[in-house]
Amino acid sequence: MANLSEVLKNALSLEVRDRATLAERLLASLDEITEEEAEQLWAEEAERRLNEYRAGRAQAVQAEEVHKKVEQLFQ
Repeated sequence: MANLSEVLKNALSLEVRDRATLAERLLASLDEITEEEAEQLWAEEAERRLNEYRAGRAQAVQAEEVHKKVEQLFQ
C-alpha cells in the first residue's frame, strides 16, 4: 500500500480538473466524521500551514490573486 507522501506526490502531478475531482471525492468521504472531528482536523491543518508560513516554506497569496486563478481554471 502506498504511503501518504507517495499518494500526495502522484495526486499533485494530476491535471487541475482531475485534482479538483479527487479533492471533491476526498472531501465527500469526510461526511462520515463528526463535526467535532472535522473542526479538529481543520484546526490542525491551519496550525500546520501557519508553521510552514512562519518557517518560510510557504508564501501568502492575496485573496484577489486566488480568485483570479480560480476564474481562469474554470473558464
